[in-house]
Amino acid sequence: MEAPPTRDRLAFWIPATVRWADMDALGHVNHTKYFTYLESCRTAFFDAVNLGRFREHPRQGIAVVHAACNFREQVRYPAELEVGLRVTRVGGKSFTLEYGIFRKGSEGVVGDGSTVAVWMDFDASRALPIGPEMRRILESYCYPK
Repeated sequence: MEAPPTRDRLAFWIPATVRWADMDALGHVNHTKYFTYLESCRTAFFDAVNLGRFREHPRQGIAVVHAACNFREQVRYPAELEVGLRVTRVGGKSFTLEYGIFRKGSEGVVGDGSTVAVWMDFDASRALPIGPEMRRILESYCYPK
């Protein structure tokens, strides 16, 4: 397992409140919820940079084709977390995001992960090239530069 990202390597942040419903029978946050925290950060990032404006029709958008998560530490309710991401790679049709999940105000990483996403035409079931403006936006979140 690679070393987790540090706060200074992440470029976009959201808060995440652990809910009682996030817990499992063992009394800690269920592993599936870590993926939910990553998803929340990813969708907030896409909204913040308005990637939807690049749609040529409503059935174009982003599809996650790979997701991974490392579970570093148990989290129990109540807890406040901070989830950050950065772009690590922008290819011709796909890009990679790296994430870190931290206890609020702490350097302690409780989880980290990555996703690979493609710009997709869902009607044609095919990936589309990432255009120059979308590439510029994504690359502006590559840290460290």
